[in-house]
Amino acid sequence: MTGMVPSGIADVTPWRDWTSAADAALQFLHEHLGWDVWLVSRVEGNRWLVLRAFPTSVVRPGTELEWESSFCRQMLTGDAPRVATVTAAVPAYASRATGPLRSIAAYAGVPIVDPDGGLFGTVCGLASRAQPRSAARDLPLVEMVARMLSTLMAAGLEPPPMTAPAPRLERALLRERRSSHERTAM
Repeated sequence: MTGMVPSGIADVTPWRDWTSAADAALQFLHEHLGWDVWLVSRVEGNRWLVLRAFPTSVVRPGTELEWESSFCRQMLTGDAPRVATVTAAVPAYASRATGPLRSIAAYAGVPIVDPDGGLFGTVCGLASRAQPRSAARDLPLVEMVARMLSTLMAAGLEPPPMTAPAPRLERALLRERRSSHERTAM
């Protein structure tokens, strides 16, 4: 059976690269935890850049935001928790809920660590509606995904390079909010 993967193990074969692993992890989080969109971001200087997203129809890879304005920065500095099922109830998130972040009603985020032990970026989930408090119980799963992506980098799998910016986060989230309202109006 050279070159053929037996059918009994085909669904658990290794991903071919870091990007495939990240895409599969985001799709898994979306399918099992819900939320509007799951992202893998990279932080470089004062840029918070979306590397991967699921679904990409909500936020496209390449979308960026100033790091200082991001919810992920508030989480990383310890000014806000890793999960906020109602961002308006968390002062550090509520104070950021302007401009591109005004439609984020729930947030979950965990840092991704680079091979040298520094900050690479984050895995985060965003929702335009508050989530049930029970959603906070899903944090260990998001932490496992972030740790897996950190481990793959430490093992030598490379994430995709930074790209030219796509639309700002504000336009992407507004587009999702409009389509969400259209779906509920039907």
